[in-house]
This record gives sequence, C-alpha cells and structure tokens, in this order.
Amino acid sequence: MAHPSQLGFQDAASPIMEELLHFHDHTLMIVFLISAFVLYTITLMITTSLTHTNTMDAQEVEMIWTILPAIILIMIALPSLRILYLMDEVNNPHLTIKTLGHQWYWSYEYTDYEDLAFDSYMVPTQDLAPGSFRLLEVDNRMVVPMESPIRMLISAEDVLHSWAVPALGIKTDAIPGRLNQTTFITSHPGLFYGQCSEICGSNHSFMPIVVEAVPLQHFENWSMTLLSA
Repeated sequence: MAHPSQLGFQDAASPIMEELLHFHDHTLMIVFLISAFVLYTITLMITTSLTHTNTMDAQEVEMIWTILPAIILIMIALPSLRILYLMDEVNNPHLTIKTLGHQWYWSYEYTDYEDLAFDSYMVPTQDLAPGSFRLLEVDNRMVVPMESPIRMLISAEDVLHSWAVPALGIKTDAIPGRLNQTTFITSHPGLFYGQCSEICGSNHSFMPIVVEAVPLQHFENWSMTLLSA
C-alpha cells in the first residue's frame, strides 16, 4: 500500500514485481551515470577555452561514442526481455479466476469451482469501517491462496477497463470481446490494492480492486463458506 509523499514504487508482493524493481534500479543507475558524464562534459567545455583538434576529429572517438551506446542499450534490453518472457509464462496454475470489468465495478468467477462468483463494488465513504481506505475498499475482496500460481482471465462487458494491482506488478487491459491472460504469485499474505487504470467513463475513479492473499487452509475455508451459503 502506498503512503503519503511516497516517491518510489510500492513494496513488491510477487516475484515478478521484485524483478521489475531490480530492473528499474539497474536502468536508473545507467541513466544516472550517463547524466553525470554528460553534465561533466558540458561543464568542462564551458569552463575551459582550450580544445584539442585531434580529440574533436579523431576516428577512435567516433567509434567509441557509436559502440558504447549500443552496449548500453544491450545491457538494458536483455534484462527487459527476460522479464517480459517471465510475465507471459503460465505454468500449471493452481487456480484460475475470470474477472469482468463493468461500468463501474468488477465481477469475479472462480472457474475451478462450480458456482463461486460475485460482484465487487466500492464501499461508499459513509459506510467505511474505521481504518479502511477511502475509494479503495470493496464489499467483496478477491481472495487467493498465497505462494500459489494464479491465472487471471480478464475481459470487459461494456467499455475498455484495465485491471491493475501495482504491488503485484500487474496491469492488464480488459477489452470487450477479448480474453487477456496474466499470472501472478503472492509471496506473502496481505491486502493489495489497485484500481481501474483505463479511463472508462464518469465513475472511472470508483472501481477499486482488492486482492487478499491468505494461507491455503484459510482460502479453502473461505471458498467452502461461500459455496455453502
């Protein structure tokens, strides 16, 4: 969960988000080094009136400033491609959940169970329990077992939506007539908040997402309670 005046990302709650944070730090360090070198070069050229003609026209320098950017781009591209493949990989999910975006709420269907589906609406401000987050709390949370591969099938019924949970490193568009797929593993129990990240109408800001990760035994008890209700 983000806190006021936070400048960085939320704490990672999935292996994919941990990889994304490492890649962000890796790329940011490269950007800092390049920026510092360029600033140093500009400062040097401004503060000194002496130039070396061989330096300005040397072929070796041209080779260096052609090859070096290519090497830097490769250093950025290879980790990026690795994470892209990891995000698209779906290996033997333990649970499949289908979510549909509506104007303006989410509906969830646990396809491995015969009749386990519900709608998830934002809790109005006047009905919030003490300690709950305004515009982020819902009446029915999406409960998942922790440390288990979860496959999400995401679509929409009316207009474009986007199912996004920053702590899990997930942001997948919900498109009418199309079924998108993503996967995640929660590394620890907790509540992970998200929101629709595609402008979908007047109440776009009022369709939050809450993922509750619990131990497997608690998930089984929760599912049996809903199925017997």
